[in-house]
Amino acid sequence: MAGAKSNKTLTTKTIEAMKPGSPVLTDTEENRGLRVSCGSTGKKTFTYRYKSPATQKLKSIKIGNFPDISLSQARQKLQELKKLRAEGVCPSEEEKRRVAVIREQTLERVESTFTVEDMVELYLTEYIEDRHGKDGKIIAGSRKPKGQAETRRTLHSDVVRTLGKKAAEAVTRQNVIDLVKEIVDRGANVQAGNVLRELSAAYEYALGLGRLSQDFVNPAVLAKASLKQAKIRLSSERGKRVLTDGELKKLIEWLPGSHFTATITGILRLTLWTGCRTGEVCVAEWDNIDLNKGTFHIRESKTDIERHVQLPRQAVEFLKGLQHTTGRYLFASQKTKLPLQQKQLTEQAWRLRQDGRMLDIPHWTPHDLRRTVRTGLARLKCPSEVGEAILGHSRSGIEGTYDLHRYEDECREWLQRWADYMDSL
Repeated sequence: MAGAKSNKTLTTKTIEAMKPGSPVLTDTEENRGLRVSCGSTGKKTFTYRYKSPATQKLKSIKIGNFPDISLSQARQKLQELKKLRAEGVCPSEEEKRRVAVIREQTLERVESTFTVEDMVELYLTEYIEDRHGKDGKIIAGSRKPKGQAETRRTLHSDVVRTLGKKAAEAVTRQNVIDLVKEIVDRGANVQAGNVLRELSAAYEYALGLGRLSQDFVNPAVLAKASLKQAKIRLSSERGKRVLTDGELKKLIEWLPGSHFTATITGILRLTLWTGCRTGEVCVAEWDNIDLNKGTFHIRESKTDIERHVQLPRQAVEFLKGLQHTTGRYLFASQKTKLPLQQKQLTEQAWRLRQDGRMLDIPHWTPHDLRRTVRTGLARLKCPSEVGEAILGHSRSGIEGTYDLHRYEDECREWLQRWADYMDSL
């Protein structure tokens, strides 16, 4: 009868001859209890059938599949299991206990894995950012608040997004090169350099605290050497691009109906009217705008110089129309309601070029608009000291020490002339 037990002595040849539905074969003499069955798929399995020393009930434990393990190996394993049973241990229960221990150890190992995201958070919260000491007092981070936010954004938007779940020690030189190349390919060379620098610093910090093996080599350092060898630029070239009057005219006419978002369009227009850095415009709050006086109060800037930007009439009219459509910030993300990130200007410009929807003039960047404003003012015969004050540049040497005049009235006059000139185009 199919499936019935056969008591013939086991041999390799008889096992090989078994077919689905063949009787279960059992060994004899000192290997009594070893059984071989052939399933419906043809898979042949060794098992040990015995009486539990604890409950005296019949139990069965799998030894392995033939031919993955041979008959002689199955017999050797059988003797080990019989020895356990002779010592009063149930082999089946012992196997369950062993599997549970392995599962628990694996879980502990997974939970204790120090990931890239863990490393980034360690670097940010214990070194870069302000934190509370044991006495409750604030311990200042290594960066100013603006720098703290920028470092967090830099690491999370690219490093954590792509490598965050990976074990920190599993990251290779090639992983880092691929990450940097992805950023470079979208036209953000400076951001790529920032990411590489901060990732390298995060690794060095973790190494210094002993969170990584002593013989582990910082993959960001290795990647930096490879990228340098490949001559991949990770910084901005000194800007020389200035829009001609013809290009500026095209841009002004194109912007309102362009594929830029309304938020980015507004940032670019205010940059053209004021010559401000796009980063300063991105974080502008209504609390810093005085439409009656026509000023934009910049409290924090790249040069750490507080100043009042004088708004031309055209800018004031634009902001009056914008005032009732936004919240705390002039140019906030619709998703987060937080200021639009400066890098999104470059990224969206890159996407428009990729899709063939960019204005048909030679390549330009948002920062080129600031250079265009400064050059345009010079062509209109604006005094150099006023033009520099408009851009918020700090003066050096004797002049910076003794001439503390802010030129606010002069800035208002020349920015209005510039706005009128753009209208005339």
